[in-house]
Order: sequence, then C-alpha cells, then structure tokens
Amino acid sequence: MSHGLPSQPAESFKARRRALASRLGSERAALVFSGVARPRNYPDNIYPFRPDSHFLYLTGAWIERAAILVDGDKDVLFMPPADPGDLIWHGPTPGWAEFKAGCGVDEIRDIAELEGYVRERGANTLATLPACDAVTRYGQGSMLGRSWAAPGTGVDLDAADGALADAMIGLRLIHDASALEMLRGAAAATVEAHLAGMAATRPGLRESDVRAAMERPILARDMSTAYGSIVTVHGEILHSHSYDHRVEDGDLLLADVGADNGGWAGDVTRTWPANGKFSPTQRTMYELVLASQEAAIAMLRPGVRYRDVHLAAGRVIAQGLVDEGILRGDVDNLMERGAQGLFFVHGLGHVIGLDVHDMEDLGDRAGYAPGRTRASQFGLCFLRLDRDLEAGMAVTIEPGFYQIPALLAEGSELTAPFDADGTLDRAALAKFADVRGIRIEDDVLITAEGSEVLTAAAPKQPEAVEALVGTAAGASA
Repeated sequence: MSHGLPSQPAESFKARRRALASRLGSERAALVFSGVARPRNYPDNIYPFRPDSHFLYLTGAWIERAAILVDGDKDVLFMPPADPGDLIWHGPTPGWAEFKAGCGVDEIRDIAELEGYVRERGANTLATLPACDAVTRYGQGSMLGRSWAAPGTGVDLDAADGALADAMIGLRLIHDASALEMLRGAAAATVEAHLAGMAATRPGLRESDVRAAMERPILARDMSTAYGSIVTVHGEILHSHSYDHRVEDGDLLLADVGADNGGWAGDVTRTWPANGKFSPTQRTMYELVLASQEAAIAMLRPGVRYRDVHLAAGRVIAQGLVDEGILRGDVDNLMERGAQGLFFVHGLGHVIGLDVHDMEDLGDRAGYAPGRTRASQFGLCFLRLDRDLEAGMAVTIEPGFYQIPALLAEGSELTAPFDADGTLDRAALAKFADVRGIRIEDDVLITAEGSEVLTAAAPKQPEAVEALVGTAAGASA
C-alpha cells in the first residue's frame, strides 16, 4: 500500500494534531515525514511500504515521500503530485481532495514547496529510521538550518527537536479511543493466530507449517504480521527466525506472533507441548512462568512503577527455582545478585501501540521516565520500560524461563560466581533438560481501576492449552 486513505475518522487525527500543537506552543511548527519504500537488490523490487509511525499517528495516511506540518491551529500535508505511471502499474489512487478530507488537514501542497515553507517558518522535527530517505531527499538538515541527530538513535536532539520528541511521547503513551479500537483489532487477530497455531500442531510437522497456520488468519483479515514471527522448538533462542526444524514428540513449541492492524500491533507469546501433553518437568516450569506473569498482571494499575513489576515477576521465578533446588539461598539475596537473570534474561515487557516496541525509535527517552537510567545488572539492563503506569497505557507482560547454552556453560563469566559458592545446582537443573525455553506474553491496557488483558482469549492455563493442541482436522505430519 503506497497510497492509502486513513481507516478511521479524520476527527481523531485532527484532535491529535491539536493536542500536539498545544504541547509545543506557537513558537515553532512540528514537521514529520512519512518516509519512502525501500528497495531490495534493484529499485523496482521494494519492501512493502510502512509510513513512519509518528506520521501515521498524526495523519492515518499511507503516503510515500510526504510530510505533515502542524503549525499552531493549521495543518498542511505536503505530498507528491500524482504520477501518471501509477495508473498503469498500480491502478487509480486517491487524489489530494480525498486525502484532505480523510486526514482532516487544512490544505495540501506539493512536496516541492516544503523547503521554502519551512525555511520561512521554521519547524521542530524528529530523526527516525523510516524518514531517513526523506531526510536525504529533501535536504532536511539544510532546510531547517541546523545540525541533525543521527537517524533512529533517539539521542542528541537539540532543544527544539527534543521538545517535539517529548510532546509526541506524552501523547502516544496514552492511547485515545481510536488507538484503542485499532489495538483491540490487532489483539483479536493475534489471538486467532495463536488458537490456529495450537490447533495445527502435531509431532512431525515443521515449524514452518505451524507458522503458516498462524499467519493465515492474520493475512485473511487483510492484516500483516507486526514483526517477524517466532515459531520454534528452540525457545532458548529468544529471537529465532528459522523455521526448518521438525516438531518432535516431547518438544515444547514457543510461538511469538502478533498482527499488525493498520500499523497498530499485537504481541503475544504462548508455549505449548507438541504432543498435547506437558511432561511433569515441562508443566512445573510452565506453571512457574505462568505464576510470574499472573503476579505481574495483578500489580498493574496507575501509579505503579513498571520496574517494580519486573522485579516482582523475577522474584516469583527466583522463588520457584529455589523450590526446585536449582538455586540455593535467600531469595532477597538472590535478587540482589541478579540470580534470576540466569534464566529470565530479558525485561518483563515494553509499551505497545504503533510498532510492537512503541516509540523505540526514540530510545530510552520514550521508555524511561526523566531521571531514570538503565541498570547495569544482567537481565535488568535489558528492561525497555521504566515509567510509572498511567491509565491509557498499553504494555506487554512476558516473563520467561530459558536454558541458553552460551550463558549457562560451566565456566562462563555469568555463572562462575554462582557455581563457585554453590548457588547454582546443576544436577537439579539437569532434571529439566526437556525445557529449552518458555515465555508467556499478553498485551495489557492500564485502566483507571487496574488493567485489562486485551489478549485474554488466547489460552494459557495448562489444561486449556493441552486441550486445544492438535485439534485442527487438517493437522498432519
């Protein structure tokens, strides 16, 4: 889709732009580029176009080589004129009048006029990865008369551009009604994908067979995946993107798959037994991860610090590992030393919205509240979000347990201190050899009263998961 009208009412985008203008004041306008489609190997073979998320948030439009300028109470959309060749290759596309009405802007101008307009008026802007080509194409740094931050770094913005970044972060962290509608649509499609994946799974299939079963209902809704699907029997590989392994009897299958609904993301992980029955050790560790997730979700409400939720989830993991004899010692001391990070190696989750890791193009400026920085402790240092929760925020909650060979190898720098004092009992750990990796993840909306799990319809109680696996009539080796 290179030229697509907004799928929601123009009033929602107008309201966002007015809110942005109010946060910025009248001193400067805000300028956001849409970006361009990227070619692979040769110019006409392009990846599917996806607008810059800030542009999409303010306009809802899927337009290449465009820019939105929010100037006080006036909005101007700059876009290329129609290319007659598009009629041959792509068929009719919406015209300027339709985009003006659909986006609710005051006027539309040729993108060629942008430089003169901005030179005269001045503008705040953001350097983000999808806009890189537009930055080059339109001489953005020269146009604005100042130096530029490295695209996509989220750092080194000057005061003017930093003010725009902070204004956008403040708006996008709290989802409005239109955003919630899109997130619910993404969540519904994501749940359907996981139901299909569980039902399709049987020993003898390939990971790619299950992946195909999961992505089919997403594509059938005229959606795409929000990120590269993870469907693997090697759950210890956190971001596995190979699908060529056979699914064997006794394997656990970890599937991290989410739908993209007009740019708005779903993000769910489920882990299930390939043969429809958890082994005793698999069930023990699965129930531990589930208990960690449920404890974290129970904490979610306005005013709670997300870092505290992460640590509470980690404490459940640590206590469970002590109960199983894998870790030895006092749980408080284990947490201080980061022992749970041997197995729960990543952060508890992240904000979700436009993009699966929403606003990560702005780095920790978006994920961390002012004055907060990343910890140095292994595991905790990977936490993507450290803000106090507010009603209207959407976050993922995704604890896990992983046996990563490179981290757990005897003599590794990470495990050496815990081996040396007997904290890590490798004999007890060896009993869980059939558990490579387990993750359970949901998308959760923070409400005034607490929280709502948007993806609750995807089963995660072990009995419900077991009952669904392999039930698709067409699933076969």
